[in-house]
Amino acid sequence: MKKRDIILFGIALLVIVILLPGQQEVYLSIREGMPAIPLAIPEFIVHDSSPNTQEAAQVLHQVFAADLKYSRIFEELPKDFYSYIRPLNPENIFFKDWESISAKILFVGEISNGDGNDIVFEGKVYDVKAGRGIFGKRYQTSRSLLRFAAHKMADELLRMWGERPIFTSKIVFCSNRNGKEELYMMDYDGHNQTRLTFNKVIDYMPAWSTDGRKIAYTSYQGTKVILYILEVYEGKRHEVYSRGTSFAPNFSPDGKKLVFCSQEEAGNSEIYVANSNGKNVRRLTFNKSIDTAPCWSPTSRQIAFTSDRGGTPQIYIMDAEGSNVTRVSFGGTYHDAPAWSSQGDNIAYVSRVDQIFDLYVLNLRTKQIIKLTEGNARNESPCWSPDGRHLIFTSNLNGTTQLYSIDYDGRNLRRLTSQGENKLPDWSR
Repeated sequence: MKKRDIILFGIALLVIVILLPGQQEVYLSIREGMPAIPLAIPEFIVHDSSPNTQEAAQVLHQVFAADLKYSRIFEELPKDFYSYIRPLNPENIFFKDWESISAKILFVGEISNGDGNDIVFEGKVYDVKAGRGIFGKRYQTSRSLLRFAAHKMADELLRMWGERPIFTSKIVFCSNRNGKEELYMMDYDGHNQTRLTFNKVIDYMPAWSTDGRKIAYTSYQGTKVILYILEVYEGKRHEVYSRGTSFAPNFSPDGKKLVFCSQEEAGNSEIYVANSNGKNVRRLTFNKSIDTAPCWSPTSRQIAFTSDRGGTPQIYIMDAEGSNVTRVSFGGTYHDAPAWSSQGDNIAYVSRVDQIFDLYVLNLRTKQIIKLTEGNARNESPCWSPDGRHLIFTSNLNGTTQLYSIDYDGRNLRRLTSQGENKLPDWSR
C-alpha cells in the first residue's frame, strides 16, 4: 500500500461560492467568555428520494452539527424547537418564525446528486434578525469524502466569524496497534485513523510543520536514534540529525526553524535549532542540567522548555537565540512538557503531585493557573488546537494509554482512540 494512496483526502472536492441576495463580507470576532451564538440547523433538504442520498444527508448534517457544537462559538437550538414553527421553505424563509425560537443564525443545507456518484452539498447562512443571507457555498464531493465536506463547510463558518479553522486539521500520533510504535494520523474528532510509517521500528515524538505537509520525528534505527523529516503526501523522508540521541522536534510557527533536543555533546539533553529543512544545526543551551521538551511561542521569537537547572524539572522561557532564560513555573517539584497556545497567553504543562500526573494551564499575563484534568490517572503530552480552545493529550484514564481531547476550561472530555496504545499527539496548525 502506497502512502500517497492512503493520505490523498479532499482532493476531489469541488467548491463553488454562492452569492446570496444582499450578501456582504461579514467577519465577527469572538472573544473568550462570550456566550455561544444560537444557531438553527434544521434537517437538510434532500432533492432525491434514493436511500443513498438520504443517508449522505444524515452524515453531512450529523458531522456539521457536531463540528459547530465542538467549536464553543455556536450553540445549536434543540430540535424540538422546530416543531413550534412552520416547516422550512428555502425559497421563502419566514425569519420571524426563526427569531421567535431565539435563533440568531440559520443554516440551510440542501443535498442533491452530482456528476456520476457524487453528492452536492449546498449550504447557506442567514442573519435571522436582519432577514438576509450572509454566506453560501456549494461542494461537490465523492461519497467517501462526506465527512471532509462537512468539516470544510464548518471551517468556512469559523472563518466568517474571524476564527481559525480547525475541523480539517489533522492530528499525528504514535501507536503500537500493529506491533512497533509507528506514526498515525487522524481527523480532529478521531475519525479516519491512517498509518503513515511502515518501518517496523519505533517511530516517536512526531511534530507537524507549519504548512501541514511535513512531520519531524525520531526513529530508532538499530543502534542509532535518528531525527527525520517525513514529507507526508510524497511519502519521502530525509535525515536531519543522527549524532547522539535526538528527539522532541518542534517547528516554529513562521515555518523557518526546527528546534529539537540532542544528547550528542554534553551527554545529557540540550536544545538545538536548525532551519526548517534540518540544515545549519546549532546548539542553544549550555549547562550540566537536562534541557528538554522545547516548544515555540506563536511569534516564533521565544521557546518554552523544561529544565532541572534549579534542582527539579520546571518550565522556562528563552529567546529564540537562547538568551534571556526566565523561569515561569513555581511551586511543586515536577513541571514538564510545555505547550504554548496559538494566542500566546497560555502555556499548558504537566505537573506531578503525589505521583499523579495532571494537566495545568498557566496564563502568562495574569499568572493564574487552572487545573484541567482530575482523577487517578497519568495525563501527559498536552497539545493545543489551532484556535486555542481545545487540547489533545495522552491519558491512561480507562486503563490503557489513549488520546483524549478537552476544552481550555476543563470541559467536554472525550476519548479519540481505542485500538492499541496511543500517545504523543501533535495537532496541525
